[in-house]
This record gives sequence, C-alpha cells and structure tokens, in this order.
Amino acid sequence: MGVLSGIRVIDLTSVLMGPFCTMILGDLGADVIKVESPEGDTTRLVGPSRNAGMGCFFLNCNRNKRSVVLNLKHPQGREALLKMVRQCDVFIHSLRPNAIEKLGLTYQELSKVNPKLIYCGAYGFRKDGPYGAWPAYDDIIQGISGIAAAQGQMTGEPHYVAGAVADKITGLTAVYAILGALFHRERTGEGQEVEVPMFETTVSFNLLEHLYGLTFLPPAGQAYYPRVTSAFRKPYRTKDGYISVLVYKDKHWKSFFAMIGKPELLEDERFKDLQARTEHIHELYQLVEEALQTKTTREWMDLLEKAEIPVAPLHDVEGLLEDPHLQQIGFFEKVEHPTEGTILNIGFPVRFSRTPAHTQRLAPRLGEHSVEVLREFGFQKEEIQQLLHEGVTINPAGDLA
Repeated sequence: MGVLSGIRVIDLTSVLMGPFCTMILGDLGADVIKVESPEGDTTRLVGPSRNAGMGCFFLNCNRNKRSVVLNLKHPQGREALLKMVRQCDVFIHSLRPNAIEKLGLTYQELSKVNPKLIYCGAYGFRKDGPYGAWPAYDDIIQGISGIAAAQGQMTGEPHYVAGAVADKITGLTAVYAILGALFHRERTGEGQEVEVPMFETTVSFNLLEHLYGLTFLPPAGQAYYPRVTSAFRKPYRTKDGYISVLVYKDKHWKSFFAMIGKPELLEDERFKDLQARTEHIHELYQLVEEALQTKTTREWMDLLEKAEIPVAPLHDVEGLLEDPHLQQIGFFEKVEHPTEGTILNIGFPVRFSRTPAHTQRLAPRLGEHSVEVLREFGFQKEEIQQLLHEGVTINPAGDLA
C-alpha cells in the first residue's frame, strides 16, 4: 500500500510535464485515470515502438495509470467526465486556460460537483498575466526563463539543456503542490484550485543561484553564479577518457594542489579561500583541466578517492545501465509488458520504510481501461454501449465482457 493509496486522480494531461507528475502520484499508490482523446497522448507516437501508439517515450512516463478515452468535445463525453469528478480526489490538466474554459472544465465548474476536489492546472504561464494565453513547450520555457542564457555563459551562445528540464521541474512542482493541497484538505475538508505554471516555476528554479549579486538593491555584483557558469566547469579529459571532479572545500584544494605538485598555490591570493576562488574560478578550473590530462581516469579515481575529493566516472545512457551501484540496488528492472514484451522499467528513486512505491501496472494501451473504469463509476452497460456507438469512448478489446 503506497502513501497515496485510496486517492483517485483524473489525469487530463499529455506529453511530459503532466504525465511525469501523475506517474509519480501513481508510483506513490494513487489510482490515476488517464483521460485521453480518441487520438491519444501525442507521445504515444514518439520514439521506437513495437506496436502503434506505444512508443518508448510514452512507456517511460505513463506507468501506474489506467487509460480511458473520452471525447470531451462531445456533450456526453463532458457529462461522463463530470460524473467521474464527483468521485475523485484530484483533477489535473495541462491545457491552456482558454482551452479548459471552452470545454467547461474550469475549477469553478468542477468544484460545483465536488467541493472537496483538488484541482491542479499545470500549464505555461500564470493565467492572470499578459502571457497567460501563450502556448508553452519546454524549449520555449528554457528560453524565456533564462536557462538557455545561463548555458550560454558557459558556451558563448545560448543553448538549451539536453533534456526537458522545464517540463520535469514543473511536473515535480505539481506533485508537491498537489500533496500540500491534499494535506490541507485532510486537516480542513477544503478542496482548492492549485496553479502550477511552467514559466514562473522554472524562473524560480533558475534564479536560486543565478540572481546572485542582483539579490541586493542596489546590486552588489553581477548576475550568474560564476562557479557553475565557468566554461571550464565540465567533465575533464584524462589520458584515456573523461572524469567528473569537484574540488571544493579548503581541505580538498590543499590535497589537490599537493597532488599535482603545486602546494604553493594554497597561499596564492586568488585561491586562498572560497570567496577568492569563486572570483577567480575560470583560472582555477582551467588549472584543473590541464592537470587532469596528465593521468588516466583510473589513476585519478584512486588518488582523488583516497584524498576524499568528490569524483565519479562519466556515464552516458549505456553506462548508466551497467553502473554497479544501480545494478546492486536493482534500480532498473526487466519487466514483461502485456502487449509490448520485455521492457526496461526505470526505478522509483525514493525509499519508504513502511509504504514503498512500486509498479502496479505498466503503461496502458489507448482506451485499455475505458469500460472497466466507466463501470466502476456507475455507468450501466447500455450507457457504455451508447458512448461507444457515439465515438465518445473506445474499447480496444472490442466487447463489454
């Protein structure tokens, strides 16, 4: 039994941000009902697949969910959803505010049928601002939030991070926002609307270190934390590969300077303490880069580990799959998907001593649970047949058995 066992979630999200959030809720034990259009989540078509609509991208962020198809543009589809909302704890969507208004599925509408509902809107921009109606994707948010510009401090021109960081940051934020609202409801019985916009979430994430000298009014220095934006902050080349090293504390630098035969650098005014090192970080990290090219990765690993300087090998995706630590803790699991065969399941990172997270079901086929879920919510056989006949829902099994 997970920590959210007994909580029922209606998931009206697609792509990555919302599905990542709801997958975590499902991993924690919630019953997540993924409501899809007849066309399905677009990520069903992304990446290699063995069967149509079951792409690898979709498989990786939609476990622990049941798929129900509802055409919400059809009056019967909307009415079916409202009937489900009456019996659910959480409703989350990732549609733009004007789109959710057109469907008649705003918080004001849904709270009428379920006042205790936790309603989460996860979309691009806070709806009462001038950007409220703008469409948003990860690339757009990385650009406007300053993340791409921060990368440019290292590379000389703006770059996106090689990952959908804005989507995933916002998805994680939506998880804790929903949990906070559920906790409040547990104490007071009150439902509420929760707004989780990508732009504001990612700006908050980005500026924790990069507001830097602009924190003070008037400014006490420039924007951007110099240590993490240095062009020399990167995996360092060795004689036979690359290595990740962070020499940080005074004791680390004392050991490192001795290790490379330059103990006198500890008395250098540029490197004598953390403040001085931060101001001269480019020179310092360039020195590290040059030094690490003199030995093999294994030689440096041995030396740095002995000196208790943080160090790790550089992994690519294939390397992660072979990592001995991840193998020993069973982080990756080979599982048999009912329709997709053997796949690799990514582990849940958090460990609970009493209520562990686990995978109860793998990513569903489009509409796989339409009939099952509708029955649970009190729809009669004739009503379900009518929804199937009108194209409001689909049943890939082809019958109502």
